[in-house]
Amino acid sequence: MLFEDTGLEPRLLRAVAEQGYDKPTPIQQKAIPHVLAGRDLLGLAQTGTGKTAAFALPMLQRLTESQPGPGVRPIRALILTPTRELASQIGESFATYGKYLNLRHSVIFGGVGVEAQRQSLRAGLDILVATPGRLLDLANQRLVDLRRLEIFVLDEADRMLDMGFIHDVKKVIAMLPPKRQTLFFSATMPPEAKQLADVLLHNPETVAVTPVSSTAEKIEQSLYFVDKLDKRPLLVEVLKDQAMKRVLVFSRTKHGANRIAEYLEKARIGAAAIHGNKSQNARERALSSFKEGGIRVLVATDIAARGIDIDDVTHVVNFDLPEVPETYVHRIGRTARAGRTGLAIAFCDQEEARELLRPIERLIRKPIPVVEWSKSILPPREQNAGSHERDPDDRSGFRGGRGGGGGRSNRPGGSGARPGGSAGGGRPGGGGGGYRGNAPSGGGGGYRGNAPSGGGGRDQRSNDARPAATPSSALAALPMERLAKQPSAGGPPSGGYGNNGGGRSRRR
Repeated sequence: MLFEDTGLEPRLLRAVAEQGYDKPTPIQQKAIPHVLAGRDLLGLAQTGTGKTAAFALPMLQRLTESQPGPGVRPIRALILTPTRELASQIGESFATYGKYLNLRHSVIFGGVGVEAQRQSLRAGLDILVATPGRLLDLANQRLVDLRRLEIFVLDEADRMLDMGFIHDVKKVIAMLPPKRQTLFFSATMPPEAKQLADVLLHNPETVAVTPVSSTAEKIEQSLYFVDKLDKRPLLVEVLKDQAMKRVLVFSRTKHGANRIAEYLEKARIGAAAIHGNKSQNARERALSSFKEGGIRVLVATDIAARGIDIDDVTHVVNFDLPEVPETYVHRIGRTARAGRTGLAIAFCDQEEARELLRPIERLIRKPIPVVEWSKSILPPREQNAGSHERDPDDRSGFRGGRGGGGGRSNRPGGSGARPGGSAGGGRPGGGGGGYRGNAPSGGGGGYRGNAPSGGGGRDQRSNDARPAATPSSALAALPMERLAKQPSAGGPPSGGYGNNGGGRSRRR
């Protein structure tokens, strides 16, 4: 199927051809006819599938066919997005595809001066792209009138809800006329998003190009088990692979993103961080440098990265595993865009292995292959993150301090309640016990440890099937359930992994 077969008018086809496109993507093939027909639409697609053009092109045609009379132009189309970056890029798409049409558009979002946005609204426009907060601010100033709106687009609905915008979205919906066309796009469809879609959409057509929980078929995934404090040095080692030409690194926190970028810069690897605390100008400079090859690595939080639309990201690195499994799917979708192959790497420390990894693998319906590696490739700990300092981004600490006594201990002569000792990381304390520890006269510790003499770790059940071997000397942070049948050579890294205290003892 070619774009000429979609029913788009010649001026739009000319603009599309100038961008080098002749065949629509699957989401465009399915969505464009429905939007041109005026139907409500529920679109489910991973990032990088051409989703923006799937609604922008038919919207431009419909708005051209129903030009208003003379006078100030009313807002006839509203695209609501969660982030500034995404709003900017959607605005660029409307400018690119609508260059030969007599339509006006504007983009409004927070973090920049408001006067230019006020002026564009007063001058009149056909298409408004906006983030919820700034839109409501300007609406409260009586500058936004949506009573003549014809088309409403809610883009990245799942991220909008995840960011806590549900109340703002409902306020915007209350401003809309009841008779309109609504297009609802989301990468995933959690229950909250489905409830919102049910409210907004009337007898919609549903288009989905991949299952909600699937990962892109052309993405090769891999997993490194690693100490929290060794993640940054390991990233430097991984980036020695010159095939990693354009790398997007995900950090859980803004502070963590800054620290990663600074560490890479000290290692003479071009990098920049992008997150909500950065000014709009700083974010745009970082994005521009990343796109143009000025820097090799862009470190981002999930919220900031949601607006990144770059076709040739070669690798995605999950420096921190996401707390929401669906976010993992969305992250790795940043590579292997537009039919290319890509690679996604995940770093996993002990707490993440215990709490976050298994839900991700359950969602994608397969284990992530483990990479064998040796800590000998890293510089000595005192030369990188500092072995005696707690990483400020470390959420774990493994709650070591309460330790002794242990819940439901079946040990003969167990070791006393809350002795000193600091094994297990986190706060001093730890020591004996642990939760359901069954170890005879040893430190017990860990979470559900069943090992003699201070075994620790979670239930030492049979080792999970993994696509690659995982020797214990290499995989410092491998969960104990996966080390049950591994050789003991090498031992755990400093701080322990459930051994001799540490893991989540039951408090009384």
